[in-house]
Amino acid sequence: MADLTTDFLGIKSPNPFWLASAPPTDKEYNVRRAFEAGWGGVVWKTLGSEGPPVVNVNGPRYGVIHGADRRVLGLNNIELITDRDLQTNLDEITRVKKDYPDRALIVSIMVPCEEEAWKAILPKVEATGADGIELNFGCPHGMSERGMGAAVGQVPEYIEMVTRWCKQYYSKPVIVKLTPNITDVRKPAEAARRGGADAVSLINTINSIVSVDLDTMSPHPSIDGKGTHGGYCGPAVKPIALSMVSEIARAPATAGMPISGIGGVTTWRDAAEYITLGCGNVQVCTAAMTYGFKVVQEMIAGLSRWMDEKGHTSIDDFMGAAVPNTTDWQYLNLNYVAKAKIDQDACISCGRCYAACEDTSHQAIAMSPDRTFSVIDAECVACNLCVEVCPVENCISMVPLAAGTTDPRTGKVVQKTPADWTTHPNNPGAVAAE
Repeated sequence: MADLTTDFLGIKSPNPFWLASAPPTDKEYNVRRAFEAGWGGVVWKTLGSEGPPVVNVNGPRYGVIHGADRRVLGLNNIELITDRDLQTNLDEITRVKKDYPDRALIVSIMVPCEEEAWKAILPKVEATGADGIELNFGCPHGMSERGMGAAVGQVPEYIEMVTRWCKQYYSKPVIVKLTPNITDVRKPAEAARRGGADAVSLINTINSIVSVDLDTMSPHPSIDGKGTHGGYCGPAVKPIALSMVSEIARAPATAGMPISGIGGVTTWRDAAEYITLGCGNVQVCTAAMTYGFKVVQEMIAGLSRWMDEKGHTSIDDFMGAAVPNTTDWQYLNLNYVAKAKIDQDACISCGRCYAACEDTSHQAIAMSPDRTFSVIDAECVACNLCVEVCPVENCISMVPLAAGTTDPRTGKVVQKTPADWTTHPNNPGAVAAE
């Protein structure tokens, strides 16, 4: 059996599935239920300073983008950090960590960008026995207007400064949670490393308005006729998150920095993909809010089964395995040529591939009078559109041409041997067949 145990910054957990800082981790009751369901760790919902309490809206807090089958594709929220007082949270964290010593418990924190504010809260958090802290530099709404959250995460100098304070006044691991609402996510990651951060986690939610009510003319969710932008998460953000994770994993200035992956993790496969791009664990929110805490059991079973099938005995066996294969466009092999192939036995003659290719692509699919569809190799550029629009899985596949064969589209011999490559004039880093 595969061993799913993870050791992230010296923090051990029975599996790589952690709950992200969010409504599911806002109180002791929820976290206990999560641990009983099998979650390897949690990041406690963001704590703020002592003083006037945070006040959340007493109306709709979520907006959702649904698929055709009502499946949740993306979730927008306008909820702020915890609105429960600091001491209550600290007491609950202390009790939970004592009762579940084998689970990871990280505390998310967001206080004003002032040294005294961080100096005041950090000893209190450390006294709970929690395993580490996560600095919330990503929240894009509500708190950012107060100079916190994404307002800090968008300024590398602030990230470095606050991270230094935390390393000075806190003795356990410090994780910096990054905002995706920035041009180049590598810059804040580099700043976190300069400040002494032990790891980064990403992505936090994306600025978004998911819909507008055309009767009230108010963005949804609407509070007394008014709406605002919120934070977007869920399966729809996974491609953005994977790209940003890969940028940090392969950038020289941040290579090797531990990463906790966040964004649309719904299945074991999602988690495995994050891990192959260098993540030591993954954090989950929307899937738990959609399906309940027991969804983690499917994730654990699926990842364990896949690891057994691949011969992986531990998470370390495949962590970062996809990083060397992630590159810039200019380094892609222009000698590689493939063609679409349609499995006639699987084809249901719906014509989607034909319509998509004929109208919007390269006119590389022919339709006979009896609605038999075939690929015109001389026109096919292997764009893969037909594969993606086909409703029958594996009906259409992309088949690489063997080295030495002639590409019917260009009339050139396909060359795949490095000795045969030549530099492409428009892409100096790439290679092209003569």
